[in-house]
Amino acid sequence: MVKARELREMSDEQLALTLKETTEHLFRLRLQAQSERLDAPSELRKQRRLIARIKTIQQQRATAGGAAPAAKEPNHA
Repeated sequence: MVKARELREMSDEQLALTLKETTEHLFRLRLQAQSERLDAPSELRKQRRLIARIKTIQQQRATAGGAAPAAKEPNHA
């Protein structure tokens, strides 16, 4: 299992590649879960959490880089 510290040490390209691989792995696990019994059902949760960690780190880097996301204003329509 990849720790957040290890993810933070990765470059942006490595993070993007890891995110893509993890997303594909989660997809395959979901297909397997629907078609047959999983050997380790906890693997689904681990993959979802890894994806969340990667996306969080990417968002932190984007925010720290000056590309702060626009504040959401309430919709009064």
